[in-house]
Amino acid sequence: MKAEGLFIAVEVDDAAAADAELARKLTEACPVDIFAQADGGSLEIVQQNLDECVLCRLCLDAAGGRDPSPVSIIKLYDGGTVLA
Repeated sequence: MKAEGLFIAVEVDDAAAADAELARKLTEACPVDIFAQADGGSLEIVQQNLDECVLCRLCLDAAGGRDPSPVSIIKLYDGGTVLA
């Protein structure tokens, strides 16, 4: 799943987005509410909050340090650079 704002895009691996536990962690971690948990437990990206991203990396930390990370924050204003 991928959603794009004006400045930021967020991409989450589809299998990870279906993981209710990861969806809960991402929803709780994000200080600007980019992530929400659907009624069925899967992850939703809140489109209108994307450009509120402060690049805090809390979502990447919540993803548990998997390599590769199932969550990517893409800086559209910086030529598509991925936050590492």
